[in-house]
Amino acid sequence: MRLKDKVAIITGAAEGIGRAYSLGFIREGAKVAIADINYRAAVELEQAIAKTGGEALVVRADVSKLEDVENMVQKTIERFGQVDILLNNAGMYLRNRAVRSNTWEMDPGEWEKVISVNLTGVFLCCRAVLPHMIKRKSGKIINVASSLAFLGTLQFAHYVASKGGVVSFTRALAREVGEYNINVNTLCPGYTLSGDPKALTEQERLIEIPSRALKRAEYPEDLVGTAIYLASPDSDMMTGQALVVDGGNIMH
Repeated sequence: MRLKDKVAIITGAAEGIGRAYSLGFIREGAKVAIADINYRAAVELEQAIAKTGGEALVVRADVSKLEDVENMVQKTIERFGQVDILLNNAGMYLRNRAVRSNTWEMDPGEWEKVISVNLTGVFLCCRAVLPHMIKRKSGKIINVASSLAFLGTLQFAHYVASKGGVVSFTRALAREVGEYNINVNTLCPGYTLSGDPKALTEQERLIEIPSRALKRAEYPEDLVGTAIYLASPDSDMMTGQALVVDGGNIMH
């Protein structure tokens, strides 16, 4: 098990892709702090993990709020004694409240809302966990961006800007903390089908697939292996990088 005895904080961990990350990390031997605003879903996941013999902690956290983030890190350390891995997965997208519009028609409040979760939230989580990683001179940080950071998309400037900011922030942070043996990388998923497939429109089912080298839909499980790699010793000499996992839509 590549993550045996490691402690991971995963934000947005209770549902969808975050749930897949959580279960994958548990299978690899990690202890997981399930940080999410959906407390009920987080508790249900914790119970499912307990049935497998895994160990998890539920922390209700809005990553755009400093006090929630600091509490998340403190609770994790109180329970497990350390934080080895931070996976910044929480974010806003179409199915969780981000609203599409032309830039010149976009409500400034909508812009601020998306940036506060997708970019500022990543900053706050890194800020809270880094003193502990620096003290131990060890750590893995995985910031989840999007392939859209490289592609762009219509009527979604706030989302694209937030994810592009995550890629750039990751590079800057990797420079700052490399001397402390801390790796900081970005995982950039393509359009991923999560939740109930029956609830997805035909347009959502087909998005990106024609332009992908691999002609199929992407699912949360397709991202888990890359996340585990970035969290494990296998990636010890990799930092400041952006790995795109989208079936070959974006190639760089």
